[in-house]
Amino acid sequence: METMAGTYSPSAQQRCAGSLHGMGSTGRFGNARSFAHSRQSARSIPRKAAKVQATLAMEREQAPPKETKEVPAPSPLDFEITVPDMSKTVLGIILGGGAGSRLYPLTKKRAKPAVPLGANYRLIDIPVSNCINSNVNKIYCLTQFNSASLNRHLSQAYNSNVGGYSSKGFVEVLAASQSPAGSRWFQGTADAVRQYLWLFEDAMRSGVEDFLILSGDHLYRMNYQDFVTTHRKTGADITVAALPTDEKQATAFGLMKIDGTGRIQDFAEKPKGEALKKMQVDTTALGLDAERAKAMPYIASMGIYVLKASAIKKLLTDHFPEANDFGSEVIPGAKDLGMHVQAYLYDGYWEDIGTIEAFYNANLALTKNPKPDYSFYDYDAPIYTMSRFLPPSKVAEAEISNSILGDGTVIRAGSKIRHSVVGLRSLIQENCTVEDTLLMGSDYYETLEECALIPGCLPMGLGANTIVRKAIVDKNARIGSDVRITNEGNIKEANREDLGFVIKDGIVVVIKDSIIPNGTVI
Repeated sequence: METMAGTYSPSAQQRCAGSLHGMGSTGRFGNARSFAHSRQSARSIPRKAAKVQATLAMEREQAPPKETKEVPAPSPLDFEITVPDMSKTVLGIILGGGAGSRLYPLTKKRAKPAVPLGANYRLIDIPVSNCINSNVNKIYCLTQFNSASLNRHLSQAYNSNVGGYSSKGFVEVLAASQSPAGSRWFQGTADAVRQYLWLFEDAMRSGVEDFLILSGDHLYRMNYQDFVTTHRKTGADITVAALPTDEKQATAFGLMKIDGTGRIQDFAEKPKGEALKKMQVDTTALGLDAERAKAMPYIASMGIYVLKASAIKKLLTDHFPEANDFGSEVIPGAKDLGMHVQAYLYDGYWEDIGTIEAFYNANLALTKNPKPDYSFYDYDAPIYTMSRFLPPSKVAEAEISNSILGDGTVIRAGSKIRHSVVGLRSLIQENCTVEDTLLMGSDYYETLEECALIPGCLPMGLGANTIVRKAIVDKNARIGSDVRITNEGNIKEANREDLGFVIKDGIVVVIKDSIIPNGTVI
């Protein structure tokens, strides 16, 4: 209300009176009549409510009786493993292998799990990523040769990103070392675990129930949650991952014979002839369909195991204190002791890339079109690696087909790249031809000042007009101009380390940090 002096604001008492006046009739006795009407309405409410209740009661009596259905009580789950449970009760142990002689010279200056893979990755990224995707975030990698690069990669790639405050995840390298318990190198997979059993016992006291034993040189994608769930459901002491295979491939593996429940009854290492026939099994018992079971009547050990923590301690310290290998000694011995050793079917892509030929083929298979057997492009189960923050690749009027380019690659005009994998920071000069080749790239970008320290300032990468076919070029290699690496003589084996290369299985391997002068023909 506006006044001459300003805004008028009524008091609370005046506002209340105005409200009551509005509710009743206008006039001198409006408020009194309103209150009387309200009292009369209030007295009538109980009478109306009683009438409604009586009507409802009569309707219920006249209605036909309803059928009552018994609601069954929810049956308890026979078994359940939660995702957080894996992070607290499973310890991942990745076996890095020995000197890696089958992958030499790629292992000349690095541990086998640190060998580059698929342009951007390293071998160790495969089992570590499978663990992380399966919520196994306590991971050790056991190695004893050239562990510096492996340790650097793991510490920079994972330790700040694995686990949380409550789960306390980690990825660490355990190298062979001297201790009061022993001063020798790892003698095998079982011996490596035995030498660090004192450390793993700390994990057992913290709630770890199962050890997940993995290999560092396999290419595959696997959900370890299903693996561990099967292990616990069956009540097994040991569960072995099994790969279905046909007769042609079976002779290259350690085979297992199972009963109708998947329990392992017998082992045979690379059998042939009648011994091979005896290892045939019905793989439908593990879940394979009948048609594929007929084509693949054998199951091969993948070298991947889940072991009860209590069982592994007894096996390595009490029953087999001198055994060195899980696959050929400890696990067959556990079966003979009467322990429950179970098979778990893995029906997917898996490749043991422990040799130069297998490593070469597995890398080039990544370029297969339209769908490779193994792909890094999987949203649900990605493969992780170190964040390098490199610039995108740069291609200048070059032809590229069926190939993979790593981060930070530069390809000059006129070059042709076919069916090849080109690694990080690779530099390919003008008019080069690269076919059926794995280029691993470089560990760093080189400045002109650094290049000037090399005789002739030969930069890392491929020089102009160079041709490379069916080869592996390791990191930081300096290959000059007009070089031909084609192995036209089809030589299967040659060791020319003094010249910077070797030939294995017909594949030319240029050694890391090597210098191949201008005009060289290999």
